[in-house]
Amino acid sequence: MRSEKLIVVVAGPGPGRPRLEREVAVVAADGGVDHALEMGLTVDVAVGDFDSVSAAGLAAAIDSGARVVRFPAKKDATDLELALDEAASLAPERVLVIGSPGGRLDHLFGALLILGSERYARFELDAHFGSATAHVVRSERRLSGEIGELISLFALHGVAEGVTAEGLVYPLRGEPLEPGSGRGVSNAFAAPTARIAVESGVLIAVRPGGETTAS
Repeated sequence: MRSEKLIVVVAGPGPGRPRLEREVAVVAADGGVDHALEMGLTVDVAVGDFDSVSAAGLAAAIDSGARVVRFPAKKDATDLELALDEAASLAPERVLVIGSPGGRLDHLFGALLILGSERYARFELDAHFGSATAHVVRSERRLSGEIGELISLFALHGVAEGVTAEGLVYPLRGEPLEPGSGRGVSNAFAAPTARIAVESGVLIAVRPGGETTAS
C-alpha cells in the first residue's frame, strides 16, 4: 500500500476537529484506532501494544481489513514514533498527524521534537493538536492563514540557518534561529499566504488556533 497523503491518528482531536479527506491511507496508534473510527475514517494499519484501544474498536478495524502491527508493552518508542515509522515505510509525500491538545506536557513536548526528526524528512509533515496546528518546515513551505492569525517559529534539533519569513508582521530575512530563542514567538500573518524558508536545519511553525493579534 502506497499513498500520496497519509493520516496518522494517535489520539482524539478534541475541539477544532479538522476537516479530513476520507480517501487517504490511515495509520492509527493504539487508542487512536477508536478516535479514527469516531471520525469516520477507515483504519488501514493499527500499531501499538493495544493497551488503550477498546476491544470493539480493534475488532472493527480488523474486520474492515486493517493490518495489525503489535509491539510489546515495554518499548523504547512512543505511539507517535511507532505510527510515523510505519507511515514512513509506506513512502507518502505528505503526512497529517492528529493528536490531542490535552494530556501530559512531556508528551506534547516530545511529540513536537519527534515531528522534526530527520527520520521523517522525506515527506511533508503537519499536525493538528485540537485547534492548534504545527507545520514542519524543511527548505520551504507556503502556509495559508487569516490576517492577524498568530504563528510562532521554533528551531528544532540545532540552529536553523538562513531563515526567511515573508507575509508575516515581523519578517525574517535570512537570519539564524537558535533552539530556546524567543525570536520567532508570537508573529502573525500580514497576508493570506506566508512563505517560510530555511537554508539548513528544521523549523516548526506553531499556530495556536483561535487567536489573533489585537487590531
